[in-house]
Amino acid sequence: MTQEVAIGEFARLCHLSAKTLRYYHEIELLVPDAVDETNGHRRYATGQVGDAHLIRRLRELDMPLAEIRGLLAEPDAQKRDDALARHLDRMEAELARTHDVVVSLRRLLRTQPVVPVTHRVAPASTALSLGATVTRTETAAWCGRAFPRLYEILADHGIDPAGPAGATYSTEFFERDEGRIVAFVPVLPTSVPAGDDRFTVLPQRRWAVALHAGPYTDCDLTYGQLGSHVAEHDTALADPVAEVYLVGPDHTDDPNQYRTEICWPIQ
Repeated sequence: MTQEVAIGEFARLCHLSAKTLRYYHEIELLVPDAVDETNGHRRYATGQVGDAHLIRRLRELDMPLAEIRGLLAEPDAQKRDDALARHLDRMEAELARTHDVVVSLRRLLRTQPVVPVTHRVAPASTALSLGATVTRTETAAWCGRAFPRLYEILADHGIDPAGPAGATYSTEFFERDEGRIVAFVPVLPTSVPAGDDRFTVLPQRRWAVALHAGPYTDCDLTYGQLGSHVAEHDTALADPVAEVYLVGPDHTDDPNQYRTEICWPIQ
């Protein structure tokens, strides 16, 4: 049977301070079951304890108050569960991002091994490509769509890749946190279907090349060493930088096993 209790007792039941409960009343997030008109004392129903516990946990997960209010007001239990699941997915993604940053920072605090730099002249080659203007924060999601699409197109044509996939990143991408990315998969010239302009010829390039070992979140460390080497020993061009994914998410679930060639355009 539901029973009314004073705000102090309710605070003890749900582990929310009286001050917090008064604030939640003011913003109509958790409204008392009754308020005495003469002295303003708030009384809460024991049936509200579940909502109070839910609010406390959601606030610990940094869910905005407006979202919590909408969640509590939603009469459809399935919609409430879906909203909670979406928030938990966002939190898990943020935890994963925080973990990656912490691991990367620990690596940065250690003395970085010198990355060997080699030089290569890459001849003109044929590739299936998809390009778009992408922001830095959208890069992972865009690549996660682009590469499966490239392999799907190749499978539809019965064409096998002629080498590892890669992507080029324009100078604007680094300068403005938004720029053109072109994802590509090399193919044999003889396999290209007539009239399909998604197949293109990548021009001959001279590269300074360094191999990045590990997750993409640490790529900036290899970029820094490679770019510094080019600045000190070569003449850099303003052409796009290329990344070649020798070992990536389609090969292993362990980011520490990723192997990425970073190719810096030089004269």
